[in-house]
Amino acid sequence: MHVREGNQSRGFLPAPGAEPGLRSRCGRGARLFLGLAAGAEQVGSRTGAPVNDHPLTSGLQGAKSLGARAELRPGFHRGLAGSRGGNWGARWGRGGIGLLLGDAPLTSPPFPSLSMFQTLYSYFWWERLWLPANLTWADLEDRDGRVYAKASDLYITLPLAFLFLVVRHLFETYVATPLAGLLNVKEKVRLKATPNVVLERFYAATSKHPKQADVEMLSKKSGCTVRQVERWFRRRRNQDRPSLLKKFREASWRFTFYLIAFIAGMAVIVDKPWFYDLREVWKGYPIQSVLPSQYWYYMIELSFYWSLLFSIASDVKRKDFKEQIIHHVATIILISFSWFANYVRAGTLIMALHDSSDYLLESAKMFNYAGWRNTCNNIFIVFAAVFIITRLVILPFWIMHCTMVYPLELYPAFFGYYFFNFMMVVLQSLHIFWAYLIIRMAQKFITGKVVEDERSDREETDNTEEEEEVTKNGPLSNGHPVLNNNHRKTD
Repeated sequence: MHVREGNQSRGFLPAPGAEPGLRSRCGRGARLFLGLAAGAEQVGSRTGAPVNDHPLTSGLQGAKSLGARAELRPGFHRGLAGSRGGNWGARWGRGGIGLLLGDAPLTSPPFPSLSMFQTLYSYFWWERLWLPANLTWADLEDRDGRVYAKASDLYITLPLAFLFLVVRHLFETYVATPLAGLLNVKEKVRLKATPNVVLERFYAATSKHPKQADVEMLSKKSGCTVRQVERWFRRRRNQDRPSLLKKFREASWRFTFYLIAFIAGMAVIVDKPWFYDLREVWKGYPIQSVLPSQYWYYMIELSFYWSLLFSIASDVKRKDFKEQIIHHVATIILISFSWFANYVRAGTLIMALHDSSDYLLESAKMFNYAGWRNTCNNIFIVFAAVFIITRLVILPFWIMHCTMVYPLELYPAFFGYYFFNFMMVVLQSLHIFWAYLIIRMAQKFITGKVVEDERSDREETDNTEEEEEVTKNGPLSNGHPVLNNNHRKTD
């Protein structure tokens, strides 16, 4: 946005009475003059709405309440842009951008893109998006020793997420790997695919699962039989699958975190009145101060899910890879939004509820990889029961009822209310999907079949024809018979 000079209109008209004398410094005395909210009062005067209700004004008040070093002086409400005796600019603060007045003449802002960013920023923090009617960000400013949630608090979660990645690497190296040795986690012997340029190029560039027509075409190009091409792709896919040790180390890390997080979460909420009476969740909302235990519970949980999102490309990929990404993103959005909008009490209940079953699943995986089938099956049955009770009963019929119904008894629905509950529905949809997989696994357990993770890719074995060939000619190594028990024929 710009100001008006002479008869050429470049933006909003200057308003009289702007307060002079305040400067905005950025860096070494540099001044950023941004054209934001210059016509806030003009909009208000034309519509009859108070200036404080305009998103450009209330957004900056939100930035201030969320940790910004901002000064909103009376001159701001009288229109600051364009007054040669009292120009205005912006200063970056801890949690946002706030307006300050400057005493230097202003012709046009040097950074128009920053002006647009400032406008979007103000609309983003508009009170009507985040808070119920008749409430402002000023209501959530720290006072009288009471501390409230601030958006700037979440900045620490990104460096903490990278710290989690470092701790995870150390844990997997010095704790999970020795533990795998104690539990006798053994790798399966995998036959390697013989080097073949033609097949490798198709595997990398086209498809890992060629169709029958592709197999016949590749057979002619490579000089191999159709059976050899199929065998080559099976073995090549097996090579790309994560090792058993990698799976065990990942499950060990998640088990350790989820168990500690569940214990810590219960310690945070078990003595709170809203743990026993869900109506207490909204008592006094949103003027609810945050306890140090709630702060750290939020920061650690959010940092951990950031770390999972950062490492998802290198983690074990399962059939529900896309659903896992959706889950991590939805969880991060829910935790962040509940902190912004001070849904902290509901957030702590939801996080503890999720952690209650996750550590059971990871421990079942650990014993499965170690070959302790009976222990794995027993833990899995407990996990399935806890998962179904917490995710399909308690969450939708208690927690979601608490977030959807009880707030409407206190204030009219607003955007934040709809957004939070929409993300809860997304999360619940994923729970139903995973419950379907769990029920399938439980069905196999009841019928006496081996229980394994339905989401995991299974090792592919060569077909019966090859097994018969092994019986006749002895064991194979890369498709060739073994000459004796100690030496193999090389290609």
